[in-house]
Amino acid sequence: MKYIVVGLGSFGASLSEKLTEQGNEVIGIDTNMNRVDNYKERISHTICMDATDEFTVSGLPLDDTDMVIVAIGEDKGASVMATALFKNFQVKRLISRSIDELHEKVLHAIGVDEIVHPEEESAERWAKKLCLKGVVDSFELNDDYSIVEVNVPIKLHGKTIRESNIREQYNLLVLTTIANTEERTIVGKTRNVTKVKGVANPNSELNKDDIIVVYGSNKDIKRFLKED
Repeated sequence: MKYIVVGLGSFGASLSEKLTEQGNEVIGIDTNMNRVDNYKERISHTICMDATDEFTVSGLPLDDTDMVIVAIGEDKGASVMATALFKNFQVKRLISRSIDELHEKVLHAIGVDEIVHPEEESAERWAKKLCLKGVVDSFELNDDYSIVEVNVPIKLHGKTIRESNIREQYNLLVLTTIANTEERTIVGKTRNVTKVKGVANPNSELNKDDIIVVYGSNKDIKRFLKED
């Protein structure tokens, strides 16, 4: 996949490196030439430019980019301007870093697809979430093993955990399932509500709209998701 990461601070640079290591094409952007030089050997492409300048941004390969991540972590004004600019260019998927609660509200108002909280979530976690199809969230136990929330593959819809053969075929342990349902608020709007169903048992039925929480090695998790 092709990514543009705006802001090569500690989070943006680390995320860019991990995405590059996983075989993706990454364009890392920063206004600081020293940062651009420091990471030019570790990120697919690095560019020193101002991502709040419309003319400059228009020269980027936006149509060929799968995802833009605005990872600016110090200047809220630059973050909002860059996010709004990429939103106006109608990029395929736009993710932006939140600095505080007010900043997050502004980003939601702009209409970003997802918000990043680097203080709570690691670059490793986000790299896995962005690269592996179906991953909703993840928790790394160490370099080799993780617990991940995964959308139930359509091929397993209607099957029980026993019938899915996840343990036998992929060496993964299903810990629990999470139901996604819609709930109507008192003002008539609908919202998504998640409910953990408790410890999974072999007879628990899987639904394509639900999430399963699995534990296993990263290589087995990748194999399971790639075969979806």
